[in-house]
Amino acid sequence: MARLLLLFLPGLVAICAVHGIFMDRLASRKLCADDECVYTISLARAQEDYSAPDCRFINVKKGQWIYVYSKLVKENEAGEFWAGSVYGDQPEDEMGTVGYFPSNLVQEQHVYQEATKEVPTTMQVILERAPCHKERNQHNIS
Repeated sequence: MARLLLLFLPGLVAICAVHGIFMDRLASRKLCADDECVYTISLARAQEDYSAPDCRFINVKKGQWIYVYSKLVKENEAGEFWAGSVYGDQPEDEMGTVGYFPSNLVQEQHVYQEATKEVPTTMQVILERAPCHKERNQHNIS
C-alpha cells in the first residue's frame, strides 16, 4: 500500500502545481486613489506583528511602515483588508513585498490621496491562442 501511495504522490503534486490552488476571493470591489490603483493612498504604521496565512498576504512587524495602495470593500462577514507594500531592512528588500493585511492592524499616519475610486478586484485578460486561431479566451484574475 505504501508503495502504491509513493507512486501516485508525485502525480498528485504535479496536478496541483499545474492547475494551481484556487482560494476564495476576499472582495469583489476595492477603493483606490486612481482607476488603476497604482498611486499610494496613505502611509500606515503597523501596531502589532502579523503572520501571513497564505501567499496573498504580507508579513508585518510592529512599527513597520506600509504604503497603502487599495482598500477592499468589506462584504458579508469578511474582515476588512487593505493592499500595500512593506520594505525590510536588508538591501535585497529594496523592491518591497506587496500583499494584503488586516486594516485593524495599522494606523494611518499620512494620507496622500483619498480612496474615492471604486473598482472591481478582478480584471479581464484576453489571451490569444496560436496566430492561426482567431478565437480568444477571457480569464478572470483575482
